[in-house]
Amino acid sequence: MNHSQRIGYDFLIAFLSTSMLVLIIILVLIFICKKKPIQSQEPQPTKVTATSLPLTKIDSATDGFSRRRIIGEGRLGTVYAAVLDHQGEFVAAKRIHPRLVLSNAGFGFSTVLKSLSLAQHPNIVPILGFSEAPGERIVVSEFVGSASLDFYLHQNPDGVSLLDWSRRLRIAAGAAKGLEYLHEGVAPNIVHGCVKASNILIDVNFCARICDYGLSFLGPRERRGIVGHVDDEYWASAGGGAACKESDVFGFGVVLLELLTGRQCEQGLLVKWSLPLIKEMRFNELLDPRLVFPSDVKPFVRLGKVALACVGNSRKNRPSIGQVAVILSNLEIP
Repeated sequence: MNHSQRIGYDFLIAFLSTSMLVLIIILVLIFICKKKPIQSQEPQPTKVTATSLPLTKIDSATDGFSRRRIIGEGRLGTVYAAVLDHQGEFVAAKRIHPRLVLSNAGFGFSTVLKSLSLAQHPNIVPILGFSEAPGERIVVSEFVGSASLDFYLHQNPDGVSLLDWSRRLRIAAGAAKGLEYLHEGVAPNIVHGCVKASNILIDVNFCARICDYGLSFLGPRERRGIVGHVDDEYWASAGGGAACKESDVFGFGVVLLELLTGRQCEQGLLVKWSLPLIKEMRFNELLDPRLVFPSDVKPFVRLGKVALACVGNSRKNRPSIGQVAVILSNLEIP
């Protein structure tokens, strides 16, 4: 083999080796691509807004708004257990009081409800639909098969035994997570407007579920049913009734006091009675006497101090619900 033949041979060997290497790389890339599909090509789930339902459908689902279907009554309206005929599922239908409908006739009810229905979290009750007609406004939510925290603490004789100290810590943490999601986790952020024990439902697994959020625009301008659950600044604002995140945190602090003491809000008397006891560390007088005093009182001392920060400070010095949620999550007893 002469010199020119030798060069040609070496060139051929080099070309074949390079081609083989390129082919191997291509095969490896094809194998990887088949094993790991590109994530950006996956369809992204979209949130579905609340469905507009005809009034006739709600009327049929509640047997003509029968009193036998009533499962709750409040300052905004009456709640009925409803069965949607085509789906056969239970839902809760809140029929807004007619006088409140008339006073908010020009407000964009459907627009607000569609926005609120985008909120989805394990610790809130999702809004599924709504209905509006002349003189009628109805909010359709998921049916939570149990009762409110207010019922367990203050109305049901067996509720105290069901809400032991461990469950109370769990409920406090869960409600804080739900309110944190409304304030910080959904866009646009949602101000509840009236955080209180009757607006926290307890499901069959004793998980806290916040309801009636974002409906303060429908609320009456009277003090009945809200005094003691909002701060003084709420009433001092122009026109009164100015709900904000800080007033929600105050209301949540009152809920914590109810969990600790077993007492009702009593239009703000609970705050006045409990704050000196927390400051002076007199927890043997503060904690619900219907339960055995906890063997480890430290989580409840911490809970009391969180409640104090929520109701004992002005708005600018009050913690955010996100800060509260972090603390309460660390207090849960496994």
